[in-house]
Amino acid sequence: MAFDKSLLQIKTLGELKKSAYRSRSIKDELRENLIEKIRRKEQIFAGIWGYEETVIPDIERAILSKHHINLLGLRGQAKTRIARLMVELLDEYIPVVAGSELNDDPLQPISRYALDLIAEKGDQTPIAWLHRHERYTEKLATPDVSVADLIGDVDPIKAASLKLPYSDERVIHFGLIPRSHRCIFVINELPDLQARIQVSLFNILQEGDIQIRGFKLRLPLDIQFVFTANPEDYTNRGSIVTPLKDRIDSQILTHYPKSIEIGKKITAQEAKLAPAQKQAIEIPELLRDLVEQIAVEARQSEYVDVKSGVSARLTISAYENLVSAAERRILLNNESKTMLRIADLVGVIPAITGKIELVYEGEQEGSAIVAQNLLSKAIRTQFLRYFPDPEKSKKLKEKNPYSQILEWFGSGETLDLLNDASNQEYKNTLKRVKGLEQLVKDTQKGLDEDSKFLMMEFALHGLAEYSQLSKKILTRSLQFSDILSGMFNMPDFGKYDDDDDFNYKKRI
Repeated sequence: MAFDKSLLQIKTLGELKKSAYRSRSIKDELRENLIEKIRRKEQIFAGIWGYEETVIPDIERAILSKHHINLLGLRGQAKTRIARLMVELLDEYIPVVAGSELNDDPLQPISRYALDLIAEKGDQTPIAWLHRHERYTEKLATPDVSVADLIGDVDPIKAASLKLPYSDERVIHFGLIPRSHRCIFVINELPDLQARIQVSLFNILQEGDIQIRGFKLRLPLDIQFVFTANPEDYTNRGSIVTPLKDRIDSQILTHYPKSIEIGKKITAQEAKLAPAQKQAIEIPELLRDLVEQIAVEARQSEYVDVKSGVSARLTISAYENLVSAAERRILLNNESKTMLRIADLVGVIPAITGKIELVYEGEQEGSAIVAQNLLSKAIRTQFLRYFPDPEKSKKLKEKNPYSQILEWFGSGETLDLLNDASNQEYKNTLKRVKGLEQLVKDTQKGLDEDSKFLMMEFALHGLAEYSQLSKKILTRSLQFSDILSGMFNMPDFGKYDDDDDFNYKKRI
């Protein structure tokens, strides 16, 4: 419902009574504004991708039902983002009694301050206008959160300064929830809230009133509650007490992107790239796909704790690191432009190791090894979208599209591809491999020069992941060689050689 900006000229209660303004609860506000947006076919939760047919319809039904909401899902599933976007369904401005700490509705005041002020000044009571973005409160549930933080407590300093007895309700210092009257109040990670603190929410959710110490207070608070929780929390760190869960009307399950295309939209939207990076670095779709595929592989990995989840923040951080790896490379080579390479994926490992929780087997392998394993699986999966299956091609003998490449390596040749090679060095190195350029010409049509060399590099990585070639991951380079010679010369998995170069061997 469009807000009448002329109402902002109203400064007193008397003027407000004469206007067309009518009070309504926050749940009615949300409901009626949602109805109007649905009828106008407006986008309601902008920037939320992949939930159009699942989560968002559930949220809309909950709002239409005037329910308190619990968003239940693993980390990095946009739960808090959704809660914050609900603010856009509020009226642009609402009137409040000026100076009230509880956002009192001038037409329906609830606090002692507002009631006394209106009794004293009547229609001359001053009012102010509160914008929708000021009507959102968020609290992270932590073990140190107290009832006083959320509900309130007696303030001895206020009692002393105002010379009031402790029996006077004016000595109360209100907590976050009463101060969020007529607002959206979000508690993140609800199970982390101690059980005795959760109990203090019972009356607020059911009757809308609060209890502080021994005071007989009746504050009909008007609040839209939104809670977020992680399923892992129910067993590992805490739980939502049953009576509180019973008072939360709608529990809505969130999920991770169901396709790589949706994941790419989210990552591109959230990644923070500098203008200089966008100008200097070309980002091909292949690398965007590989970044998302890493997350897909992590969510299916036997080494990763799936109960903990793999946050969308992994792909966002990995994408940023990937671009920064290319930027560092062009700075070292004093170049102005480049295209992302497969070798730049070495830069995403820190983003992976910091964002996955490993099971026991994963801890034994080590986070760096698991991260490299996820990169390998991502390359292996995406490879078949661009090139013939090497395992099937091996049976073709003379018609094997990889035969010339494999013969070149089989003759004793090796290829060292430096991580920070200049654009020209990179191309010259790849040109050495006989049959590699022809393979790309035969399988990938209409590629520009830079994309052709990217695919040539990708072909080598893919052949290595399908055990057609050997690949050593060294500190400063990648070394490709014949699979048999690589097996005979490979040092122990996960060890450092005499040159302190880390060697990675895919287990076969």
